[in-house]
Amino acid sequence: MSESVSLPALGESVTEGTVTRWLKNVGDRVEVDEPLLEVSTDKVDTEIPSPVAGVIEAILVQEDETVEVGTALVTIGDGSGGGEAPAEQPQAEAAPEAQAAPEAEAAPAPAPAPQEAPAPQPVAQEAPAQPAPAPQEAPAQQAPPAAPAPAPQQAPAQEAPAQPAAPVQPAPAPEQAPAAQPAAPAPTPVAEQAPTAQQGGAHAGTSGYVTPIVRKLANEQGVDLASVTGTGVGGRIRKQDVISAGAPAPAGEAPAPKAERQPLETSPLRGTTQPMTRLRKVVAERAVVSMQSTAQLTSVVEVDVTRVARLRDRVKGTFQEKTGTKLSFLPFFALAAVEALRAYPIINSTVDGDAIVYPERENLSIAVDTERGLLTPVVRDAGELDIAGLAAQIADLAERTRNNQLKPDELAGGTFTLTNTGSRGALFDTPVVFLPQTAILGTGVVVKRPVVISEDGSDAIAIRSMVYLALSYDHRIIDGADAARFLTAVKARLEEGDFEGDLGI
Repeated sequence: MSESVSLPALGESVTEGTVTRWLKNVGDRVEVDEPLLEVSTDKVDTEIPSPVAGVIEAILVQEDETVEVGTALVTIGDGSGGGEAPAEQPQAEAAPEAQAAPEAEAAPAPAPAPQEAPAPQPVAQEAPAQPAPAPQEAPAQQAPPAAPAPAPQQAPAQEAPAQPAAPVQPAPAPEQAPAAQPAAPAPTPVAEQAPTAQQGGAHAGTSGYVTPIVRKLANEQGVDLASVTGTGVGGRIRKQDVISAGAPAPAGEAPAPKAERQPLETSPLRGTTQPMTRLRKVVAERAVVSMQSTAQLTSVVEVDVTRVARLRDRVKGTFQEKTGTKLSFLPFFALAAVEALRAYPIINSTVDGDAIVYPERENLSIAVDTERGLLTPVVRDAGELDIAGLAAQIADLAERTRNNQLKPDELAGGTFTLTNTGSRGALFDTPVVFLPQTAILGTGVVVKRPVVISEDGSDAIAIRSMVYLALSYDHRIIDGADAARFLTAVKARLEEGDFEGDLGI
């Protein structure tokens, strides 16, 4: 017995949809609620689950075909007609081909391996040449430290290039130093390392002088002063520099030489032509209509969010433990914005012909960047939520939007939009207002930089966490003074940083 599956209603105003991709083929078996295909509408791309279990007998609508709600998409039967056998055979045949392709591609990879194999052999041959002088130095440097065994191994490796250079230059001092080693074995290595430390200190920073305390500390921790960057006056190496370089030495030295520039990967889209998706077409059309129908401009303010940053650093661990959500700057921006919307509802208004409509609630649209394009799911009644509530809903909507699990109605009803362009490193931008809304707030990246602040009636320069907030608005009903009042209210709320009572934990 067969049953047909029709295109369901995907929203109040959605009347048709385009089949973008079939996830199952004829002969495949599906279970209840297992995704059958992907459908694109004017509002969202979504997956259509199977209402019944069985075997796909026929696909009635092809990809890129647009049909109305209620149109039969596929026929599913109980599999009694033997539809599974032909489906499994092609898959079985395709599997070896799929496996053969990676093997064929991987075949050249083992080829270089034998060619590189001889490379270690010369190293192995040179290895005996290095241990040979090592035993000669070992008698001279008796009494190695008991605990830090790896340090003496690294020290000869680092001093090895310096010692061959000494015989080339007419320097009798290194030759006399080993002569004094039998008399005092313990201080002799210090005497040998002291000139190296001094030379390293002279080359490390702009100041050639290294204090004896710093030099002694470097010797004790096995730190090569030539590799330390000084943070003192004139580049002088301080104790803290040596401690910082010595503490993570075993784990930190390895990544340092490997910190190479990663070249950008060339996109496979280069040199190709791709048709616009249905979602991209809709966004493009609405952007053009919005720009042609409204008078848009942007106002920008600079905000000191140092207090918010300190609060976030202090409570983000506890916040995640209690809520299960990471605490970013975005919920703070959202809370400050919805509070200002209540005081200045013109920013939250819409235009209806010759009338201005002031909504009774703040429905906050959050711009989410996805592979399919920019979508704006809505946090409803955002003015009633605290930091924890906003963070939870923003995270949930963003995750479901990127995973294509958003319901079409969750994209409708927004009265004001918040877009976090700083998540990709932008200082600020001039976002576009989409009808019927009349304003959108863009938040830039939070950066630390020196600014002038006033303390006790005097000016001072301090390192502060700064961010730009850009408000684009429809100048038909929102004046520049309205935008400035709104931005000033958001700025004052964030710079005050009094959010302890609004965390919700």
